[in-house]
Amino acid sequence: MASEGLHEEGLSEEVRDFHRGVVSLMEELEAIDWYGQRVAATNDESLRAVLAHNRNEEIEHAAMTLEWLRRRDPVFDLQLRTVLFSDRPITEIEEATTGKNGSAPAATAGSGSLAIGSLRKGA
Repeated sequence: MASEGLHEEGLSEEVRDFHRGVVSLMEELEAIDWYGQRVAATNDESLRAVLAHNRNEEIEHAAMTLEWLRRRDPVFDLQLRTVLFSDRPITEIEEATTGKNGSAPAATAGSGSLAIGSLRKGA
């Protein structure tokens, strides 16, 4: 695979596929931005509708690719489960989950918990 983003040689197929997913996500996000700008710039309502439709398709593609990445990387999985779909202010999510000093909150004594949440799939 020829890619300016690959910085090492001899990478496993798994690493190269993950790279492909990351690059694809970047391309989808760029397309979303381009379509969004075009939607905002045009005065033609019918063109705006077509461009908005295309932008929304790119959002779907980005979401699908992000989900593919999440399923293959436990750190992505943990961070997305922590940050997405929360009503907390975005900048307070990390503080609330790790403590003010950046360390994990202490587990409840005797709970057997490491205070890192479930690592089981689907939990």
